[in-house]
Amino acid sequence: MESSKQLAHRFRELFLNGSWIANTNYQELLSDINWEQATTKIASLNTIAVLTFHINYYVEGVLKVLKGGSLDIRDKYSFDAPLIESDEEWNTLKREFFENTEVFAKLIEIMSEAQLESTFVDEKYGTYRRNIEGIIEHSYYHFGQLSLIKKMINEKRT
Repeated sequence: MESSKQLAHRFRELFLNGSWIANTNYQELLSDINWEQATTKIASLNTIAVLTFHINYYVEGVLKVLKGGSLDIRDKYSFDAPLIESDEEWNTLKREFFENTEVFAKLIEIMSEAQLESTFVDEKYGTYRRNIEGIIEHSYYHFGQLSLIKKMINEKRT
C-alpha cells in the first residue's frame, strides 16, 4: 500500500471507522453522547464538547492548507469553543468534525510521496507527513481523555 493510502487509512481508522488500536473511533465514541453530556464539567477537565472542538480546530486548520489555503490557526484559540446549548448545536459540531475528517482523509490519500515529504507552510513546521502524523498522535491523546470523561459522566449518572 502506498504511504499516502496507509496514512489516510490510519487517519480514518481513528476518526471514522476503525477499531485497531483503541477498539473504537471518534465517530463511535461520540455517537451516543447528547449535548448535556458533552457539556458536563468534571472537576477541572475540559468537556467533551470543548475537546471535540479542539481536535476539529486543528483538523480544519490543516485541511485549509491541504486545499491550498493559508495556515491561520493559532494554539491560543484552539480551546475557544462556542457555548453548546442544544442537541442541534452539538450535532452540528459533530457533523462538521466528521465531514472535515473525511475530506482530510481523502486529500491525504491522493498525496504523492514527494508532497508528503515537502515543507508544510514553513520549514519550522516540518513536512506534510510530520503534521498529519502529529494530528493523528494529538488526536489519540485526546481520544483517551474523551473516553475517560465519557466513562466518568456515565458512572456519575448511575
